[in-house]
Amino acid sequence: MNAVELSHVSKHYLLGAERVAAISDVTLRIRAQRFTVLAGPSGSGKSTLLNLIGCIDRPDAGHLLIGGKTVQDWTDADLTAFRASHIGFIFQNFNLLPVLTAWENVEYPLLLAGTPATERRRRVSEMLDAVGLADKARHRPNQLSGGQCQRVAIARALIHQPQLILADEPTANLDSQTATGIVSLMRDLQKQRHTTFVFSSHDPMLMSHADDLVQIRDGRIGLVAPTMASEPATGTPQ
Repeated sequence: MNAVELSHVSKHYLLGAERVAAISDVTLRIRAQRFTVLAGPSGSGKSTLLNLIGCIDRPDAGHLLIGGKTVQDWTDADLTAFRASHIGFIFQNFNLLPVLTAWENVEYPLLLAGTPATERRRRVSEMLDAVGLADKARHRPNQLSGGQCQRVAIARALIHQPQLILADEPTANLDSQTATGIVSLMRDLQKQRHTTFVFSSHDPMLMSHADDLVQIRDGRIGLVAPTMASEPATGTPQ
């Protein structure tokens, strides 16, 4: 089963009066319950591709399916609701709310979803324990290390049990030892919870942990290949 399918997808942006292609005619299938890395240098189009998969941007051309649903023609309200229930996001700058504790940051998506208090307490406690931060629940982000902040962000992304987790350069602001620990944590959680993880990165360490590696350059797919696993994602080299 494919978690994500793109067929001849393109996205352009205006740079002054010039229309610039961020990605061009991309066809790609990302298999469910795998650890896939979109790899490429800065400006290659990997973040644009991640934003399209995350229903943050819309393609200018082509077809985009997330979880078997054709999403590119949905209303903004429909896309917002879909993101809230089906997709979790992890950012390189963590994007935690500084006035909230670790517990409150993880709980926040459940509050937005109207989850009952008893269920919120159970799930937040379980997630903080899963990421090794049960003893830091009452700490605010400025009282945590970078690695601990990223663990809070991972817990927040997983708290509503999404089918798909998207991570934009999640190790970029971490030292190598901390980054290795964060990647191992995400790998373990992905296996335990049968969730699809898709990353954008140019970190060789993160790439080495991928099931499938998608090389992107100049807005086009150059290579789609399995790394540790036997079944590849499938794509059309451009």
